[in-house]
Amino acid sequence: MSFSPLAYADSLRIGIIDFVSPDEIKVLLDIDAPESVALNTGSPRPFPRINSYVLIPSDQGYLVGQVEWITVERSQYPKRKGMQDFGLIDLPYPLRKMCLNPLGSLFYDGKDENDEDRYIFKRGVEAFPSVGDPVMLPTQHQLRSIVESGGNRRVKIGISPLAGNADVKINPDRLFGRHLAVLGNTGSGKSCSVAGLIRWSLEEAKKKCEKDKNPNARFIILDPNGEYAHAFKDTICARIFAVEPSDTINQLQIPLWFWNTHEWSAFTQATSKTQKPTLIHSLRSVRDGTIDATLAPSNEMRRFLRTVVSIIQHERNAGTPWGKFPLNKNFNEKIKKWNESGLLEEDSFTKEELFALKCIKQKIDDFTTARSVTYSNQDFSKTEIDELLCLAKNAHVAFGGSDVDILPIDADIPREFKGDALLRSIVANADMLNVSEYVETMILRIRTMLSDSKLKTIIGDTDGVTLDGWLNHYIGDNQASNGTVTVIDLSLVPTEVVHIITAVIARITFEALQRYRKLHDQKKTLPTVLVMEEAHTFIKRYKDDAENYDAATVCCQVFEKIAREGRKYGLGLVLSSQRPSELSPTVLSQCNSFLLHRISNDRDQELVQKLVSDNLHGLLRDLPSLPTRNAILLGWASELPILVQMNSIPEQQRPKSDDPDFWAVWTGKGKNDLGKEVDCQRAVDWKKITDDWQQVQSNLTPDGSTESEKLEIETDEE
Repeated sequence: MSFSPLAYADSLRIGIIDFVSPDEIKVLLDIDAPESVALNTGSPRPFPRINSYVLIPSDQGYLVGQVEWITVERSQYPKRKGMQDFGLIDLPYPLRKMCLNPLGSLFYDGKDENDEDRYIFKRGVEAFPSVGDPVMLPTQHQLRSIVESGGNRRVKIGISPLAGNADVKINPDRLFGRHLAVLGNTGSGKSCSVAGLIRWSLEEAKKKCEKDKNPNARFIILDPNGEYAHAFKDTICARIFAVEPSDTINQLQIPLWFWNTHEWSAFTQATSKTQKPTLIHSLRSVRDGTIDATLAPSNEMRRFLRTVVSIIQHERNAGTPWGKFPLNKNFNEKIKKWNESGLLEEDSFTKEELFALKCIKQKIDDFTTARSVTYSNQDFSKTEIDELLCLAKNAHVAFGGSDVDILPIDADIPREFKGDALLRSIVANADMLNVSEYVETMILRIRTMLSDSKLKTIIGDTDGVTLDGWLNHYIGDNQASNGTVTVIDLSLVPTEVVHIITAVIARITFEALQRYRKLHDQKKTLPTVLVMEEAHTFIKRYKDDAENYDAATVCCQVFEKIAREGRKYGLGLVLSSQRPSELSPTVLSQCNSFLLHRISNDRDQELVQKLVSDNLHGLLRDLPSLPTRNAILLGWASELPILVQMNSIPEQQRPKSDDPDFWAVWTGKGKNDLGKEVDCQRAVDWKKITDDWQQVQSNLTPDGSTESEKLEIETDEE
């Protein structure tokens, strides 16, 4: 028995519209509408269900609504079709109502290659229905057309339980190109989702590549918990870096000469008045090779005079020489110090060099003599400073300098230098600026860092590391032939530098991609994805009124810049966090796609609702009760907000973020994913752990093992 089109459409009707507003549509369900399962849509389907989809016919196709809530209210009489005697007895009668969120429109697009109707879903509502219009259940084909809408759907990430298990696929350009935030409580499946998105995307790209070629992809995972090395250890396309290397793990190296002035200032906690200017001058000098014992005396004097000219120009522009006491006195002491210990004559100097040097020395003598009288005025006139500056420039030229040479080198250029060279540069520049007593604490912090044995392997012992070599290893070489995934394990990086190390990696990656586009006529970018796990620790909101920013603030500012500008240079950002309310608002506001796992905290739920522009009050109320592996995908990466059951990942491909198995350890037995019983013994050797912790050599037996290890072997043999 076959139905006519009108009869079939009438069989899909479930009710009529009772109320219409731009963000809410209320529907009065028919009395004979399905109560738990709909059988007339091609296959049995649960209905009514929260967050499921219904259709409202319109002139251009169908308006798609998502069920927000369902209720029962009392009516004075039943509105059953075909009844003629209603109203004879005035008794209350139960009627069901539901509320819809209008999502978009479903348009008919002819027939496909299998002679089936084809539909196209588009976000936005052009025309709203009227009261009394019918509401229909979508067919199985229409439901899949809603969920599987959008172009370039290349990577399957899961299925939609509310849409007949339709495939949920994403467009990588949308997902990674405009930043993604993966949010949810601990244990809700965030880490597995992040690892899965990377793995599934690479697997699909691999299918489209030529034979035996890897995708030209670049994923950089900043992993503060050491979880992701386990997730990608089964592939040869992953490079893993950690503080403690092994056969499969490379040594993490972030040379200290990568750090810029903001990062050095944050680490040393340099004060803005004396320490930070001294540090900047020192970084300029050491990056330019000024602190070099092999320089000839004339070359050393030329560089010294160049610094003198720069300082005089800076002080002149700031008005220090004619400023209030004690600024003017400090300037006088400064030039007096130059005369006594800096502008020293050498026998190897030429007559022209000696004459120029004597002129500036005589001028400084005149200044200091005039101001050495009791109750003398310490102010300098503008004319006096101009004369001193002119003589300093002449002396600089006499020793082979030029006007271009006077221009200060960028203190942030990543040129190689050693830590001890920076210390010597700080001492020399502090002496030149007459602030030696004010930089002692800063020098002490740097000395402490350079002497830390664990830090030496990361920032100090980096001989042979070049900037281009580092970029090849950490971002990937030409065509990503050395791997597509970089996992940087930050779990053992000392707390005092972990924010700086993270900031340097992110900034160097961003600036490298900036220069890539610059050298390709601003037209081509090198698509790269930066993944930040536990983002609330490294991208934490801070106070804008803080005078001296700490390391955490500097780290957050780097990611804020990437969030604002990264898309233009091909750098996508993926954030994973269990506390979105603690994240920087700037970074979160730049995320255009969200994958929301279970969120139970009220503040976090409130923040998520403010971030999302869609009218999703009902869908987001699901967040506290979402099961593990289930998430809500919404934003730019999805044509419509959708509940997704993420693909399952085998145990050997999951990040190491499982819950502690207390019972299995207590009893010594547990079960794996396949249900097989496995041994769960946990032997403890605190001596071995403390030796590693305290960085001392363990007592080794002749065969190279520790005493405790030997004891374990003997016990097992018995």
